[in-house]
Amino acid sequence: MHTPSRPHVWPAVIAVLVLGGGAALVALAGPLDPPAGPVAPTFKTLSEVEPRIAINSTNTPGDADSVFHIAAGGSYYLTGNLIGLFDAGKHGIEIAASNVTIDLGGFRITGGASTLDGIYVSDLGLKNITICNGAVTNWGGEGVNAHNATGGSITGVHASDNGALGIHAGIGFVVLECTATDNETGIVANRGSVVEHCAASMNLGAGIAVGFNCSVIGCTASSNAAGGIFSQNYSRIADCAAADNGGWGIEVLAGCSVLDSLASANGSGGIRADSGCLIRANSCERNGTGANSGPGILITVTDCRVEGNNCTNADWGLKVEGAGNIIIRNTCSGNTTNWSIVAGNAVAPIVSASKNATAISGNSYVGSLGSTDPNANFTY
Repeated sequence: MHTPSRPHVWPAVIAVLVLGGGAALVALAGPLDPPAGPVAPTFKTLSEVEPRIAINSTNTPGDADSVFHIAAGGSYYLTGNLIGLFDAGKHGIEIAASNVTIDLGGFRITGGASTLDGIYVSDLGLKNITICNGAVTNWGGEGVNAHNATGGSITGVHASDNGALGIHAGIGFVVLECTATDNETGIVANRGSVVEHCAASMNLGAGIAVGFNCSVIGCTASSNAAGGIFSQNYSRIADCAAADNGGWGIEVLAGCSVLDSLASANGSGGIRADSGCLIRANSCERNGTGANSGPGILITVTDCRVEGNNCTNADWGLKVEGAGNIIIRNTCSGNTTNWSIVAGNAVAPIVSASKNATAISGNSYVGSLGSTDPNANFTY
């Protein structure tokens, strides 16, 4: 069977393109006479391509106590690791102006013997300091020392092996997604600050310590020689974990909240609270591992609400040393003494729950708790 040949279309298409292209060239071409005056450049300047300032001896020359000195507000960045360039008796980078951002660019600043702080904010009252994205290690003083500053953030910084604090934030700071390991103390933030999603481990002192009116959220403090997480008055600790610390897992002063957190295997005890605190929905397991006996939760004074916590396998489960507290809906099991509560507290019934005698399989069970009081505390 003969197949009809296809029409020969490409010459026609090419002709249209050639003819049309000529017309398009005429239509789109610019004027033959250039405009009067010099032709302005259209390329971007270097400052437009990279509007930040590199930290180096030319742009940020040092002074008597620093290797690099930032004297004006702006955005600064590292171009590589700074290792072994630092002199005894000097800070690595000194910030002496407000409105400064330092992007470490994923690089690290490593100090040496007898050096001072890795990054240091020099003057009290400097504002809007941002430090992010890198590591600060092996400084004789603090890794990042911004305690003089007010308002700023420290994000994604890893501080390790520093002779003093790993990270020291000023007033009203946000410390986010940082780590502090093998420092004298891990992370410290002054009043009105937020420490979130940070981890502090194997520091010689406390893991995380904050001042008045702070929040510590979603943080972990583990294997620190002293305590795990410490807060001064009127602060909030939530969704945190403190484990294997030499002192208290979580310790708070007056008017604080400790919520939905874990404290386990800490030497002095799990959670210790001063007056007027809310201690709710925490899990405290196997605390009091140090030389002295320790409880899962210790309430030292008055006006606390202790609700819905679970304390197991410590010397005491829940220990209350002061009067005037309310204690409801808690559970204790496996402690040497499950409940130790002085006179003068409001305590819901403490019920020793029995166990189900046979396996449960089906749609109902009469229950073995021994109380229908919705606020009852249970030993199990």
